[in-house]
Amino acid sequence: MQLRFDVANSPSLPDWLKQRVRGVAGRKLTADGVLVLVAQAHRSQERNREDAKARLVEILAKAAERQAPRRPTRPTLASKTRRLEAKSTRSGVKKMRGRVDPD
Repeated sequence: MQLRFDVANSPSLPDWLKQRVRGVAGRKLTADGVLVLVAQAHRSQERNREDAKARLVEILAKAAERQAPRRPTRPTLASKTRRLEAKSTRSGVKKMRGRVDPD
């Protein structure tokens, strides 16, 4: 059973949600903007229909979620210290790789 929902021409969806659905749906969205969901998990057509509707609602709900904006943080003093120690250790390893002096 296939469920088709025309995302691009749907009057009930705002434009920002249509853009987000394009990102969430992936390969399930055709070039024309039609969302195609195939449901074959159950033996009865009715249960497959319910499954496809539930997945459509899930995709729309996931697209409607607003992500919290990332707040940039500063590195802690301990992480700076660890980074510098790792750099000096690596520097020492590379210095030891040089040519061996005969004396």
